[in-house]
Amino acid sequence: MANVDRDRRVQVDRTDKRVHLQPSYEDDVGFGGYGAGSDFKSRGPSTNQILALIAGVPIGGTLLTLAGLTLAGSVIGLLVSIPLFLLFSPVIVPAALTIGLAVTGILASGLFGLTGLSSVSWVLNYLRGTSDTVPEQLDYAKRRMADAVGYAGMKGKEMGQYVQDKAHEARETEFTTETHEPGKARRLIS
Repeated sequence: MANVDRDRRVQVDRTDKRVHLQPSYEDDVGFGGYGAGSDFKSRGPSTNQILALIAGVPIGGTLLTLAGLTLAGSVIGLLVSIPLFLLFSPVIVPAALTIGLAVTGILASGLFGLTGLSSVSWVLNYLRGTSDTVPEQLDYAKRRMADAVGYAGMKGKEMGQYVQDKAHEARETEFTTETHEPGKARRLIS
């Protein structure tokens, strides 16, 4: 029977990316060598696994218990605080807005101070002559301004041409209306 089982094994192509499940037919009864024919040392867990289990179960259980207590306390605290929030909301909302505005003001003043310090630092570096790129920055700014002015002039010409075309179209359109006098028609050009 063992020869027949060994003949049923399939050769595996290592370059094939598909998953192949192959049952192993051994003389031992059981799964993975834990049968009657295997020796005792290969059947049991190692010493490291036992120590990890002994240390891990109490620590994991304690942390899981603390997580459950924290969740229960949070839910109870939320249930108790909802009526308090509803009762004191006329005071809490303006206080929260005031605190939010104060924090925003403090952060804004810090940013303005940081911007001022960096500006002073830039000016001092410029006056000392350590900043070599200032002329290039000025040339770049001049070119950008000239480009922007040229673009605005081009758009202005296009808009002027558009207005002239519309005025020409409006001039060519004729409306005929009746005046108060019967039988006479008057042309209006707009």
